[in-house]
Amino acid sequence: MYLTRFRVNTARPGARRLLSSPQSLHAGVMSAFPGLLPTDPGGSGDTDAPRVLWRLDHNARAEVFLYVVGPDRPDLTHLVEQAGWPAAARDPETPGWQTRPYTPFLDRLTEGDTWAFRLTANPVHHIRRKEGEPTKRTAHLTPVHQMGWLLDTERQARAGFRIAEKPHAERLLPGGTTHKKHEHHGDRYELAVRDQRSLSFTKSRDQPESKRGPVSLVTVTFDGRLEVTDPQALRRTLTHGLGKAKAYGCGLMTLAPSAPPGATKAER
Repeated sequence: MYLTRFRVNTARPGARRLLSSPQSLHAGVMSAFPGLLPTDPGGSGDTDAPRVLWRLDHNARAEVFLYVVGPDRPDLTHLVEQAGWPAAARDPETPGWQTRPYTPFLDRLTEGDTWAFRLTANPVHHIRRKEGEPTKRTAHLTPVHQMGWLLDTERQARAGFRIAEKPHAERLLPGGTTHKKHEHHGDRYELAVRDQRSLSFTKSRDQPESKRGPVSLVTVTFDGRLEVTDPQALRRTLTHGLGKAKAYGCGLMTLAPSAPPGATKAER
């Protein structure tokens, strides 16, 4: 497994086209793996094998990073030419992206470890509007419900982690219920939700006719801190993704070293 980071040159027209089209960016990411076929959207014919995952981090208007996790080392030359800095990437030592082996990090995950994390996801639930109708997948639209999706205890257990809680002395907002009687946790958890985006597009004509049609997604980015409860399950989460819409930039969770609660700047 490999983890790759590519900075997008937002001043280039090709970059703006990619950033405005999840389908085009997905195709660009998949084209970075010469061993994968275009008809294989997950990156592998084996549903139990790790798949290609990607995520865009919009840190600022001119600071956008593409992260990619995949079973092979990618070649992003075409993305550098279209949406990077090709003149600065002529040196083979600095091709315009950074790729690192991911497996050694995954192997070091241990129960009880704490990590900062980032995840862009498509939080959804299934509802039935009328009696007798089949359930319909529907997006969560409010931060309370979006956080509730990730805080679901069964989801966390399957994914191999538990969202860390703040010390009582650092909690400023009490928990309770919303005006519609839905539970909310105040700021009990070290979790924030931001960057909600609504995406609407039509699937490519390259898709089989049965899979064509309009697509509507709501994506959000979660930042927080977690504790590893099941290293093997978390490895699977990090290499297979979490939730729906993985082909459109959702599901990739990344980890970073985490400072303990209450740590001073010097300790961080």
